[in-house]
Amino acid sequence: MPLKIDFHVHTYYSYDSFIAPSELVEYAKKCGLDGVAVTDHDRIDGALKIAKKYSGKNGLLIIPGVEITSRNGHILALNIQKPIPPCLSVQETLELIHAQNGIAVAAHPNAIYHGQLEKRMLSRFDAIEVINASTFPFKFAAYINRKIAISFNLAQLAGTDAHYAPEIGYAYTLVNAEPNVGDIMEAIRKRETEAYGKPIPVKIRLEKVILDLKRKMNKG
Repeated sequence: MPLKIDFHVHTYYSYDSFIAPSELVEYAKKCGLDGVAVTDHDRIDGALKIAKKYSGKNGLLIIPGVEITSRNGHILALNIQKPIPPCLSVQETLELIHAQNGIAVAAHPNAIYHGQLEKRMLSRFDAIEVINASTFPFKFAAYINRKIAISFNLAQLAGTDAHYAPEIGYAYTLVNAEPNVGDIMEAIRKRETEAYGKPIPVKIRLEKVILDLKRKMNKG
C-alpha cells in the first residue's frame, strides 16, 4: 500500500511558521499521513532535531529537509544532514544537495509570487512540486507544473507549504515505497509517486493571517 506523505511543512524553526513539533505530529496523524518532510527556511537543525525525537513514533516518518532560497527560486532539499547556504545559483545549490545524496525538488516553480527557477536547470532536479496547497491560483499552477514535470520526466510531488498546523495534509504524495526514508528517496528517483491535493480553505488561511497580524502587533 502506498505511503501518504506531505513533502513541504514548516515548523517554528522557520521565522514565519507557528507549527510546534508536537502539533506537526498531531495534525499529520489526524489527516492520515504516513510521513512529513520538515522543510524550514534555509536551516536544517530543527528538522534534524524533530526527526530524531519523533520519527517512527505512532507510525509517522519525519523526513529532514530544508527549503533553500537560491538566487533563482526556492528548492526543497530532502534527506540531507548538513546546512546548505542560501543565495547560491541553482546549479551550485543542486550540486550541494546531490553531494549529500539528497533529493532536489523545484518548489512551487510557477507560483505567481515566487521567482521562477531557471528552466535550463530543471533537467537536473529529481522532482517538481506539482501541487502546493498554498499556491494561488491553485488549479493553473498545478496544471502548468504537471506539464513541466512530464516534459522533463521528473517525479511529481505534492506538499502543503504549511506554516499553521491545520493546513497540514491538504496536499500529499502517494509514494510506492517501504516505510523508511531511504526507500522513499529511491522511489522518488524512480518516479514512483503520485501527487494529490486541494487548496487550503479560505477559513484556515484567514486564521493564519490573523495570527500573523497578532504576532506583528506584539513585536511592535
